[in-house]
Amino acid sequence: MPDHRYSDAERAAIYRAIYERRDMRHFLPDPVEPDRLARIIAAAHHAPSVGFMQPWRFIRITRPDLRQAIHGQVEQERLQTARALQEREDEFMRIKVEGIMECAEIIIASLSDRRDEHIFGRRTLPEMDLASLSCAIQNMWLAARAEGLGLGWVSMFEPEALKRLLAMPDDSQPFAILCLGHVERFYDEPLLQQERWASRLELNDCLFENAWNNPCKLTF
Repeated sequence: MPDHRYSDAERAAIYRAIYERRDMRHFLPDPVEPDRLARIIAAAHHAPSVGFMQPWRFIRITRPDLRQAIHGQVEQERLQTARALQEREDEFMRIKVEGIMECAEIIIASLSDRRDEHIFGRRTLPEMDLASLSCAIQNMWLAARAEGLGLGWVSMFEPEALKRLLAMPDDSQPFAILCLGHVERFYDEPLLQQERWASRLELNDCLFENAWNNPCKLTF
C-alpha cells in the first residue's frame, strides 16, 4: 500500500498548528511583513471549494477612517448582543470580543456576488458557498499560526451596514472581520474557555456511528 504520509516532523507541525490555533483578541501594534501577509492570503485562496466556485473575496482595510467605522459597527452590535443575552449580559461585557483597533491588519472575508450561477454541489445545499469560505478562513488561520501571527474572527456586525460602508455589490455578503497581527503570547486555551464562558465538548459526544446518538467504536 502506498504511504503518502509526510515525515514525522512535518505531521507534528501540522497538528501543532491545529491544536495551538486560537481566536485572538489581544494584539501588538507591530506591522505584518508583506511577504508573510501574502503567504497567509495565498493559503486562504488555496482552500477547497464546492464545484471549485471559489466564492471568497477578501477586502484589506488600510484606511484608518474605515477601521474606525468598522469598529463602531462592531461596538454597536456588541451592546445589542449583551442585551439579548439577558442574565449573562454583565458576564459578556467583561469579555474582550475583538481587537480591531489594536491589530496590524483588518481583512473582511466575504462571499462573492453572482453565486447563484454556481449550481455544481449546491442544488440541494446552497449554503456550501459559505462552507467553502469557511475553509478559506481556516486555511488563513492555520497559516497565520504557522507564521507566528494571531488571527481573530469577529462576527458582531450588521451585514447590510458593512456592505454599504465598503461599497459591496447587493448580492455579495460580508461574513467575517478578521483581525491579524503579532501577539505577545497565544492563549493556553480558547479565550472563552479561559473566561469560563463555555468549554470544549467531549469528542465522543460529537461522534456517532451509523445513526444519530449511536456511539462510535473509536476510542480517544
